[in-house]
Amino acid sequence: MRRSNGIIVVLAGMAAAAALAMGGCSPQKAEPVRAVQIADGDMDPVNWGKAFPSEYEMWKKTEQPEPAGKSKYKRGFDADKVTYDKLSEYPYMALLFNGWGFGVEYNEPKGHANMVRDQLEVDSTRLKAGGVCLTCKTPYAPQLQQEMGEAYYKTPFKEVLAKIPEKHKTLGVSCSDCHNNRDLTLKISREFTLGAALKDMGVDRSKLTRQDMRSLVCAQCHVTYTIPKDKDMKSVSVFFPWQGSTWGNIKIENIIKKIRSDPAYGEWKQGVTGFKLGFIRHPEFELFSNNSVHWKAGASCADCHMSYTRSGAFKVSDHRVTSPLKGDMKSCTQCHPEKAEWLRDQVVAIQDRTASLMLRSGYATATVAKLFERIHDLQAQGKQVDKALYDKAKDFYEEAFYRCVFIGAENSVGFHNPTEAMRVLGDATAFATKAEALLRQALAKAGVDVPMTVDLELNKYVDQRGEKKIKFDPKVEIKDPYGVQVRF
Repeated sequence: MRRSNGIIVVLAGMAAAAALAMGGCSPQKAEPVRAVQIADGDMDPVNWGKAFPSEYEMWKKTEQPEPAGKSKYKRGFDADKVTYDKLSEYPYMALLFNGWGFGVEYNEPKGHANMVRDQLEVDSTRLKAGGVCLTCKTPYAPQLQQEMGEAYYKTPFKEVLAKIPEKHKTLGVSCSDCHNNRDLTLKISREFTLGAALKDMGVDRSKLTRQDMRSLVCAQCHVTYTIPKDKDMKSVSVFFPWQGSTWGNIKIENIIKKIRSDPAYGEWKQGVTGFKLGFIRHPEFELFSNNSVHWKAGASCADCHMSYTRSGAFKVSDHRVTSPLKGDMKSCTQCHPEKAEWLRDQVVAIQDRTASLMLRSGYATATVAKLFERIHDLQAQGKQVDKALYDKAKDFYEEAFYRCVFIGAENSVGFHNPTEAMRVLGDATAFATKAEALLRQALAKAGVDVPMTVDLELNKYVDQRGEKKIKFDPKVEIKDPYGVQVRF
């Protein structure tokens, strides 16, 4: 009997060890929700941290540099404190964005804690939209929007920032942005943006699951948005251009259709072409939720970017919120049986293919912009250009531009949805190629012989950006990983 009991004890121990070893996707104990008294409207993370110290300490790490060399394309803010300049890495962006803030300074993002700090350091042209620029940067945004109404959007950025308590002026996203202060459940704090967008798509929020919410709290900011302007080019609102799309199928076609549907959505004038255009910013949620493999499998943003970790005997979500690549693939290995090195190679392979197509579509679109510049010079000299060819080329150019920007602005370099990323970039290249062919016809009819290779004058756009100095060696740019010459 004693021997039998010993066997039972050993077997029980082995079972417990096995359960612990296999508990990557669902660790054994969740940290209990503590009885807290966090006042309504309290946005001070220090007070929240008194009840949840583990999450608070991890959240504070978002202001620290990340390990260098772990992500091939999204280096962010590494231990050497180098700010990576996207306009030097992707010179075609400097050409396409010439004419407004993104064409002067456009850097790889840092951790969440740096959201407002980066805005205060970035070139002032990036703040011209007004207080609306704080919408995703500060937990005070919903309160400011409610108190100020339309003035919130158009009032100068620093005047709206001055309304935030001094202690929290540079506070980035924090506890109150995502959690209910009463029971710590997940909540949507940006009702005037995400809440309105879900309503436009007909989403029944009463049916949203906790897993849905673990993506939607991120979708409050990791989305594209449009800032309509009045006749004086002052901001009047902000919204997500999801009209016409559905849950799980927010299509680039509908986003472009909405942006192009009203001149008020034209936020800037492109320097090379003179066209008034809208813009697309970091559409992570749109790309990920559009029928991607991980979305269909039921994964959420938090599963990959806030993987469970241990704090003593309990599991907690890692509130440092970083790329799985920079977390040594821990979130991936919690569900995938393959080794971390194998999984990393798969991610890089997807990103290599995406980067290759980004470069092709980007330079193809930039080539069309330069051909429009040539045509506009001819028109300024009083020469006639075939209007039908011109109009159709402009239509194709804008379709290419928005698609090219969509994937270029999305922060996963295609990994969030590889098949959709390839489709969008393939279509961007196709539209740009059609536009180029039409413009070459128009120029030929006007008696202009266009060389096979169009000089993009990239140094002009990369090197001469006003007073702003390049922070990253302009000679170091992203090359096609397959060695294909992509300059058009």
